[in-house]
Amino acid sequence: MQHSKSDNTPISVALADSNPLVLSAMSEIFDRDPRFSLVATSSTAEGFLGAVIRVPVDVGVIDWNLPVLGGQKLIEVLREQANAPRVVIYGDDAKGDLPRLAMSSGAAGFAARNGPVDSLLETSISVASGKMVFPFLDIRELQKDPIFLLTNRERTLLDALSKGSTNRELAKEFGISANTVKFHLSNLYEKLSVQSRAQAIAFYYSSRLPAEAKRTSEFPE
Repeated sequence: MQHSKSDNTPISVALADSNPLVLSAMSEIFDRDPRFSLVATSSTAEGFLGAVIRVPVDVGVIDWNLPVLGGQKLIEVLREQANAPRVVIYGDDAKGDLPRLAMSSGAAGFAARNGPVDSLLETSISVASGKMVFPFLDIRELQKDPIFLLTNRERTLLDALSKGSTNRELAKEFGISANTVKFHLSNLYEKLSVQSRAQAIAFYYSSRLPAEAKRTSEFPE
């Protein structure tokens, strides 16, 4: 859902943070800014998800460590929803692995908790207009990394592949047919520019894929 700069309608926002003080402070910041319309707040991923499904919003600002699902799983679920908000991660570890992991998971922006309030607001505005905002990352360089091109499901498959699972075992583990496994493997090999299972596994171990990105998820037929 993109917000046009020529549109004077306030940007609708939903907030989620496990820290009640942070959530209260964010709520006040967005509530008093006429450029935004604060629609919902929650202290859990499930509460946030329920709110934005009932009332779609332009932007969701969330804590990466939201209970119980966590930010990464929440983003995965949102990506399957129609009219899902574009997500900004409001987090610590601004110069560590978190911004990269957030972007590879499908977030549209990152704002540091120890940064100025205006930075969070401007990031939310830019994200609402369709931009990606990761001030501590070179997005163009990351997009050249084959790992960045993988979907969360493909990362999960690559993780299982690295443990030596056969096609039959993969099909059983993910509840899909052998042909569907072959289809996903074909896409995976193409994205990694490899020709075989062994090459894919070798790429996996040389890529230093963040452990947090190796999450189990279901494969649709």
